[in-house]
Amino acid sequence: MSQFVVNIIHRIELSPEYSQKTTQQGEKDDISSSALTQESVEIFKTQQDLAHANGLKTTIQITYAALFSDECVKLVKDYHDKYGDEIALSLLGLPCQQFRNKYQTKDFCIWMFSEKDKRSIIDDVFSLFKKKFGFYPESTGSYFLDAYTINYIKEKYPSVIAAVATCFEEGPKAYHTTNNSWYTFLDGGPWAPWIPSKINSHCPAMSKDDDSGIVAIPHLSRDVMACFDGNGSNFGTHPQNVLRGMIYEDEEIPYLYNLIDEYRHLEKYNDGLAYNMMFVGPGWMNKAGRWEVPYSFLLKSYRDAMEYYGKLKKEGQLQDLTMAEFARLYRQKKTYGQPECALWKDILYGSQKQYFWYIDPYMRTCLDFNQGGAMIDLRPYVARLPWKVGIGTDHVFDASYPYLIQANYRAGYFTHYAGEGTVKSLKVSYKGEEVDLCLCRTMATYSKVGEDTLVTADPVTVELKGLKVDIRSSFLFKKGQSEIIIKREILNDLHGEEVSFEEYLTGAFGTTEYQSDMSAITLQVKGKSLQKSIRFAYKNRRILLEDATSVSAKIPEIGTLVEMTSDEPLEGYVDEGYAFSPCYRLAYKKKMTKGALITCLKLKKVA
Repeated sequence: MSQFVVNIIHRIELSPEYSQKTTQQGEKDDISSSALTQESVEIFKTQQDLAHANGLKTTIQITYAALFSDECVKLVKDYHDKYGDEIALSLLGLPCQQFRNKYQTKDFCIWMFSEKDKRSIIDDVFSLFKKKFGFYPESTGSYFLDAYTINYIKEKYPSVIAAVATCFEEGPKAYHTTNNSWYTFLDGGPWAPWIPSKINSHCPAMSKDDDSGIVAIPHLSRDVMACFDGNGSNFGTHPQNVLRGMIYEDEEIPYLYNLIDEYRHLEKYNDGLAYNMMFVGPGWMNKAGRWEVPYSFLLKSYRDAMEYYGKLKKEGQLQDLTMAEFARLYRQKKTYGQPECALWKDILYGSQKQYFWYIDPYMRTCLDFNQGGAMIDLRPYVARLPWKVGIGTDHVFDASYPYLIQANYRAGYFTHYAGEGTVKSLKVSYKGEEVDLCLCRTMATYSKVGEDTLVTADPVTVELKGLKVDIRSSFLFKKGQSEIIIKREILNDLHGEEVSFEEYLTGAFGTTEYQSDMSAITLQVKGKSLQKSIRFAYKNRRILLEDATSVSAKIPEIGTLVEMTSDEPLEGYVDEGYAFSPCYRLAYKKKMTKGALITCLKLKKVA
């Protein structure tokens, strides 16, 4: 039986960052301004009333600043008593005069503080919450929560079972959108609920021993195509996100409904469970207007969103839960190692593009069927990188999980000059002519093979020197094995003509557009009786074996071995790359008149 769950989360805060500059335009900075705080409370009440008018209960995340307000505390208690709304605690909304006086900083992102300050701030906020309400919360959250913060919260405040813990694809793209001013890199994580690893909060837990003890949810349910390709702040199930992206006409927002419906559709790929959330503070509905629209449109868009969720609930197609209620449901429904999948179509531009997203405790990856099924994102969760973040660590602001392939940061197939970008695809050649499946648009279907996940591309036809070759690609994700078996099959009769297939991966590593030093990478080709290896030195060298059983790259900086294997001995090679194009290349070649090329992509943890 399918189930579509929504979390409506409202944040009561007194000095929201989106309101402050607008409310106090041209005035001296004053985060305790009565005009600012009163407007924020009134907008929060409006948001709550719109949800309740449509039969929806909410989770109220109260901020540190709001905890000092008797009015806010009473308001939250009244909503809880009357509607059953959950009273939760937000680690956003820290800025207030009390906080600034104590910590002498304008920082407000909990993951960016030193470990000492993280502990002190968490204890401050949680103790004040207990003082005001008489109990500790079951839910908390921020734009991002690193593993250290989650582990500390769970150890000191075990009542917490749920948290908002990431904001999907908030990295260099968001940085550029904020005019290179907003240093909050945290991409490479899940787009859907997960149980975070104790080691790195981006990674789903492998086992009970790896379980952080909470169920995490994203900060917003994003459009996982438009958000990945562009600025995620414009594409989320938050009506004011849609207005910021100017995705409306005549004050109507059909895109928002399509996005909610796309999330409903994900139950097909996830054992009947679909999830969606909306997490908002009052600053988004500023009375002075936001995103070049007046308050009246901000209000209408929010009312329209609540009415759509309410309509789905009345029709029996939606279950509204609080964060803690959802965490308990998720624990009942999900098991360790169970993947999260999204076969996502373009619902904004009408391009017929289709992405397949896959996440499990070993990897996160994305296949682009607008490019024949090319792999355009790959994150090696199997490495379980203990990536400490915040002041006093090696990563003050960059909390992102590193990639092996990232087509938007590292060019992908389409490049401007002579270099190569990161991508995994197939090249087909015949009599000196060559084509890459990245140039072949197709669509895909999803199915299960036992516990494994199979994605099959619709056949594509390539024509070389007058010879037509029909090719079907399939990708079998092996549950719990950190492996993808990739099959490239010839479907038509070539009448004895021979073509060459080359399955390749061009890879790198990093969290931004800029490549770190690759000198520690070891490239290797193994055969039945011989193996060759080189240390990366930017010399554009190639090592090759005619009977290769494995081609690999060992990347010690991110504790990962990326490897391609074949059950049959084939020509395999590794290209080193050079400084102008700092990518390595792993490849297998096979000459064929019929049949298939089958390879396996594996990720392993290395010291």
